[in-house]
Amino acid sequence: MRESCPSRRRRSLRRLLAVALPALALTVAGLAAAPTAGAQATTAHPHTGRSAQNARALTDPKRQTFHATGKAGQKVPTQHLCATAAPGHASCFAQRRTDIKQRLAAAVAAAPSGLSPANLHSAYNLPSTGGSGLTVAVVDAYNDPNAESDLATYRSTYGLSACTKASGCFKQVGQTGSTTSLPANDTGWAGEEALDLDMVSAVCPNCNIVLVEADSANDTDLGIAENEAVALGAKFVSNSWGGGEAANQTTEDTQYFKHPGVAITVSAGDSAYGAEYPATSQYVTAVGGTALTTAANSRGWSESVWHTNSTEGTGSGCSAYDPKPSWQTDTGCTKRMEADVSAVADPATGVAVYDTYGGSGWAVYGGTSASAPIIAGVYALAGTPAAADYPAKYPYTHTANLYDVTSGTNGSCTTSYFCTARTGYDGPTGWGTPNGTTAFTAGGGGTGNTVSVTNPGSQSTAVGGSASLQIQATDSAGAALTYSATGLPAGLSVGGSSGLISGTATTAGTYQVTVTATDSTGASGSASFTWTVGSGGGTCSSAQLLGNPGFESGNTTWTASSGVITSDTGEAAHGGSYKAWLDGYGSTHTDTLSQSVTIPSGCRATLTFFLHIDTAESGSTAYDKLTVTAGSTTLATYSNANAASGYAQKTFDLSSLAGRTVTLKFSGAEDSSQQTSFVVDDTALTTG
Repeated sequence: MRESCPSRRRRSLRRLLAVALPALALTVAGLAAAPTAGAQATTAHPHTGRSAQNARALTDPKRQTFHATGKAGQKVPTQHLCATAAPGHASCFAQRRTDIKQRLAAAVAAAPSGLSPANLHSAYNLPSTGGSGLTVAVVDAYNDPNAESDLATYRSTYGLSACTKASGCFKQVGQTGSTTSLPANDTGWAGEEALDLDMVSAVCPNCNIVLVEADSANDTDLGIAENEAVALGAKFVSNSWGGGEAANQTTEDTQYFKHPGVAITVSAGDSAYGAEYPATSQYVTAVGGTALTTAANSRGWSESVWHTNSTEGTGSGCSAYDPKPSWQTDTGCTKRMEADVSAVADPATGVAVYDTYGGSGWAVYGGTSASAPIIAGVYALAGTPAAADYPAKYPYTHTANLYDVTSGTNGSCTTSYFCTARTGYDGPTGWGTPNGTTAFTAGGGGTGNTVSVTNPGSQSTAVGGSASLQIQATDSAGAALTYSATGLPAGLSVGGSSGLISGTATTAGTYQVTVTATDSTGASGSASFTWTVGSGGGTCSSAQLLGNPGFESGNTTWTASSGVITSDTGEAAHGGSYKAWLDGYGSTHTDTLSQSVTIPSGCRATLTFFLHIDTAESGSTAYDKLTVTAGSTTLATYSNANAASGYAQKTFDLSSLAGRTVTLKFSGAEDSSQQTSFVVDDTALTTG
C-alpha cells in the first residue's frame, strides 16, 4: 500500500524543520547574546567532525592542567614490562610506575596522573590539526586482546575522537597482515602496545593506526612485522624495542629497515649509556629520552637528559657496526651515532596510559618506549616524507626548530658528547626535542602534501566474473595521482592513472589487497581490504531475487526505518514515484533499509542499485556515511564527499555468497549538523 498524503506531509515537514529550527535557534540566540557596543561577535560552526573534536580537546584550557608525578631524575619504583633481551631477541622498553595506584576508568573521578595529550602538545608546540588520512604503524611482539577497548577508553577520557576497527581508523594484524590469525597473548608486551597506541593517539589523534604484532620477540619475527607495516601503507612506523648490537645487524638493516620514504622511529633504550640496535640502524630515527617538567619560562616547560642511575636512563652511543649516514656529521664517532632527537621518557615525569591486560587501568608509564611513538606521531603531523628520503636526516637540516636539551648525562664516557648534553648535538638527546613540526619535514617549514585513499571495503567476485572498482583518492595540493596495487586477484589490475581496478578474476581464493596513490612529490596514501574470489560454477536460471525492487509497493518486503520508503517530492525517484530516502535531517540520525534474500547455489549473482547523494556539507571530509552490506561483507561506503547531481548506478558481484541466505542492508548515519541525503532506487539482485 502506498503511504498516504499525511505521511508525505509529515516527512516533508520533518525535513523542513531540520533546516528551519536551527536557523530559528541561531536567531534567538543572537538576540539573547547580542554584543554590547565595541564587543566583537563570534560565530562557531557546529560541526563535530573528527578533526574539529580533536582540536577542541587539545586546546581546551581545562585539559591543560599537568598532574605531576615526580621530579626529573627522581628514582621512582617501576616495573619493566619485558624481560631482558636474549641474543637474537628484543625487549620492549616500557616501564610502569608501581607507586601510583592503578585505577579502572570507572573509578577515576579526576583526570589521570601523568602527561596528557594536551600537555604533550603544549610542551612540544604541536598543531592541534593535521595527520588526517595518514597511517602510523606500531610494531610490537605478541598480542594485546584489549588493545581496541583500552585505546577507546584513553581517547574518550581525553575528549579525542573514537578510533575503532569498524570505522577503519584502527587495525590490528599479525606479522603476515592477518586480522584473525594473531600471536599469543602476552601481558608484558600488551602494556607496551597500550603505551605506543596511546602516545600516537595523543600526538596525532587524526591519524589512523595499524598495530602489527610479531609472533614473538625474535629479531626475525619483528623484522617481518616491520616489513608488513610498510606493505600495509604506513609512512610512519614506531618501534619501542631493541637489544644489544650484533655483527649481523647491517644485514638486518637491509632486510627490515631500509624503507625510503618511511619515517621509522626506534627507542634508544633504557639502560643508560651504551648503543642499542635497531636504534643504531643507519635507516631509522633513533629517539632518546628526557625528563619533562613545567617551568617558569616562556616555553612553560624544561627538559634534561633522563638518567636515574648507572643502569637506568636513555641510551646513547657510537655503533660498532653500522656505517655513519652522510647526513650525520659529528666527528667523535666514525660510525652511526645514537640518538637523533628525543622526547619525554623519564617515568618520574611520565605519561598517562590505560591498560587492562596485565595492567589494572590507568597508570603512569615511562621509558624510551614513550618517546619513539611520540616522535612517530610528530613525523605524521609534519606530512608524508619524500619518496626517496630517509626522514632521519630531516632534523639535521632544521636544528633551529628543535628545543635544544643542554643539561644532564646518562653515564660515563671518554668522548663527552656521547653521554653528556651540550649546546647542539649530543648522544643522549640528539639535536633536541620537537618545537613544532618543521624539523620533521624535508623542506623549509612546509607540511608536505597529504594523500588520502578511501577504503572501498571488502570485495567479492566469482571466478570468471568481471570486476570494476574505482579507487577514490585525494591530494591536499590537488596534484595528479598515480596508482599501484599489491595482492590483487589473478586477472585483475589497476589503472596507473585512473585508479580503476578491472579485469576478469581467474583463480578462487581470498586476497589481501593494498592500493596506494602517489603524487609527484612522493606523498602517498594507502588503503587495504580483502577481495574474495568464489569458485562459482553450476547452472542457474535468470531471476530477480529482490521483492519490491523499485519501492513502488511502499514498505512491503523491505524492513526500513520510519519514513525511509517514501514518495515525498523533496527528492526525485529514479523511476516511478517511490524511492528509499535515508537521512537528510541535518541532525544526529541513523536510517536503515534491509531485505533478506537467498542466493541459489551455483549461481552468479549481481547486485545493482541507483544512488543519489546530495548534501549541505562542504569539503572532502566524510561526515555522513552510507554503508552497504551483504551479510557480514561490506560492499561499499559512501559519504557526503561523494555527492553529485542525478543518480549513479552501482554494481557488485555477490557470486561468492551463492548458497547462502544473506541480508542486504543500507545503513545511513548522519552527524549533528548539515544534512546529507542518501537516496536509493530501482534495486536488483539478479542471477544467471
